[in-house]
Amino acid sequence: MREIVTLQIGGAGNAIGDAFWHVISHEHGVDYASGHFGGNSPLQLERINVFFNATASKRFYARTIIIDTEASTIQRLNASSQLYRPENFVAGSESAGNNFARGYHTDGAEILDQVLDNTRREVESVDSLQGFQLLHSIGGGTGSGLTSLIMEALVEQYPDNLLCNYVTIPSPNMSQVVVEPYNALLSIPALVNNSHLTFCLDNEALFQICNRNLKIKMSGYEHINHIVALTMSGITTCLRFPGQLNAGLRKIYVNMVPFPRLHFLIPGFAPLVTCKQQQFSKGTVSELVQQIFSSNNLLCAIDLRKGKLLTAAGIFRGRMSPREVDQLMTGVRNKNINNFVDWIPNNIKTAICDIPPRGLKMSATFIGNTTAIQSLFQRLLDGSTIMLRRKAHLHWYTGEGMEEQEFIDAQQELQAIIDDYRGSGDVGDDGAPHDDNDSGDEAAAGGKPNCSYCAD
Repeated sequence: MREIVTLQIGGAGNAIGDAFWHVISHEHGVDYASGHFGGNSPLQLERINVFFNATASKRFYARTIIIDTEASTIQRLNASSQLYRPENFVAGSESAGNNFARGYHTDGAEILDQVLDNTRREVESVDSLQGFQLLHSIGGGTGSGLTSLIMEALVEQYPDNLLCNYVTIPSPNMSQVVVEPYNALLSIPALVNNSHLTFCLDNEALFQICNRNLKIKMSGYEHINHIVALTMSGITTCLRFPGQLNAGLRKIYVNMVPFPRLHFLIPGFAPLVTCKQQQFSKGTVSELVQQIFSSNNLLCAIDLRKGKLLTAAGIFRGRMSPREVDQLMTGVRNKNINNFVDWIPNNIKTAICDIPPRGLKMSATFIGNTTAIQSLFQRLLDGSTIMLRRKAHLHWYTGEGMEEQEFIDAQQELQAIIDDYRGSGDVGDDGAPHDDNDSGDEAAAGGKPNCSYCAD
């Protein structure tokens, strides 16, 4: 079995992680509150060990390390469910205070050894580790600083395993922290050099999905965390359930990343509609394919039409014809040939899992590696440059042991990634050329609950 160890770091990482465990525990028939199995299909147990560990008392617990520099978030999760192993909660004594330097050099460094010890215990308990899944934001101090520190340690200790990051990226229109541009900037070198797959999430795009697609009046992050969890469930579905065309984590890595540095991916999900809208939906594979290539269904605020797709993948769930899926995906490429790079002839990957998500007959998850992501990186660079030019708030970082040169180096790294995606040079730093121009049923997913988006 190809197991995955999850690390959820900071407030945002733990909120997204909790939503993820809610979704996949229901799909596998595991009760979220108690951890006991209550499913009705052997398919739910067949690959449950990818994300869950089983105890002698036939209970399941999530193979995850819950990490934060302050204890409040962790205590709330510990009280909400027995799905989490008590020893896997790692909390510091004081918050990182939205400061990368405190997460990396001081408060975060104090709990690093405990994090690595817990991770090592989980790794040693599995048969064949596939990789690590890290959930975090790069706007706060813990999610940026401590995550960078953890990634460096994981790469050193487990060089043969994949690191997959789900990263919440700050948006200027939804900013809650003044120093978010600094924290995001300083996180970039670790993501570029240590991560193998980085899925970019954007609160602005997620809130737009809730307002535009789902017509929800937002009061918190519950709905957007659920959308992220559904997308993560889609990306990992071929690891957890049998299908006609499978896509493991390494298969996704091989097919989606043409050069090691260009591993920043944009996820999307379809259908994103309410129950009322679902009544007017055709419910066809063609409709799903059309939706996943729409910028309205992406979890990151970028426009696919403003760049070229290096690679793309569609992971479909439900009963459907592989031939029809391949024809439709190839048709999208042929109709929009100018939006795909011409030096990767077959740059669309397709995977099909027979088992649909809860409450739907079929769904599709999109993964895109597009040059349009340079606009997101440019936004981060511009935000940090304006502040750094006046050295605003810089003393909070230098006072914790950082130097101004680290900011300049991070800006250069970020600019290099923008140039790589833009294709401004003939050969990059890594010597790579750049672009110029089986069966299942619905019961296995745990039944058909009420729509998650409908207001009570």
